[in-house]
Amino acid sequence: MKTSARNQFSGKVSEIIDGAVYAEVIVELAGGEKVVASITKESVKALSVKPGSEVITLIKAPQIVIVADFGGYKISARNQLAGTITEVKPGAVNTEIDLDTAGGQQISATVTNESASSLSLKKGQTVTAVFKAGAVLLATKA
Repeated sequence: MKTSARNQFSGKVSEIIDGAVYAEVIVELAGGEKVVASITKESVKALSVKPGSEVITLIKAPQIVIVADFGGYKISARNQLAGTITEVKPGAVNTEIDLDTAGGQQISATVTNESASSLSLKKGQTVTAVFKAGAVLLATKA
């Protein structure tokens, strides 16, 4: 699939939790990590998503927050994938951060240059890629 979303992870639906309007779809990735997507129940039906379904999760790089130190706090975002920075690519306004997770996923995040500087982001640093379940799109084979 060709899309503008740099983060595309293949996985298998392990669970669907229905709410009044939205459903939480838990996707297990190849390396065992899990990504939670919050999509409408209508989308679950339209995409024929069920446990065992093969899906692709799509997350745009600007939707990912890089956390270098939780400082003893917990955050509400369901998706938190720890990894090691493999590349820091500064631009005119933003910096692209690439990292590899323990499960073998490659994640790209776009942060402001100020954030990259204040977090002292550098290659080899351990960080966590954090993104809300609502930032995750699901794709299935037609």
